[in-house]
Amino acid sequence: MLTEDFKIRFYETDALGHVNNTVIPGWIETGRLPIFEFFGEMSPKTQSLIVARLEVDYLLPIYFGGHVTVNTYVSRLGGSSFDIITEIWQKDKLCAKGKTVLVYFDFQQERSVKLSDELKERLSTITHPEHPLDA
Repeated sequence: MLTEDFKIRFYETDALGHVNNTVIPGWIETGRLPIFEFFGEMSPKTQSLIVARLEVDYLLPIYFGGHVTVNTYVSRLGGSSFDIITEIWQKDKLCAKGKTVLVYFDFQQERSVKLSDELKERLSTITHPEHPLDA
């Protein structure tokens, strides 16, 4: 599992004093960035990861004046795609949860690319200790 801590910035809050809902997808994206390193150089001229789906469940308000912990882990490995779960915690409470489906994609051929056994093995190292991988 990958873990990042973020200090909440004032401009991320709204008029009600809590973090705006548009900020959460950005934290989810930042939490998964280390995964991209597993795939080497990526660009529109090579193979890359693309987001096929992003879901966010807003469970509790997140407030300014502290920090959040963003936990990211792989929950499913498929043929050319995999699922990332992201949990956002503040003061030991789960405040938001996201699911991202990433697809390994070849831009030149405009098609998905099969995940190699080596990539699957590396991705399986960032699972959640309490949640086994889904097939």
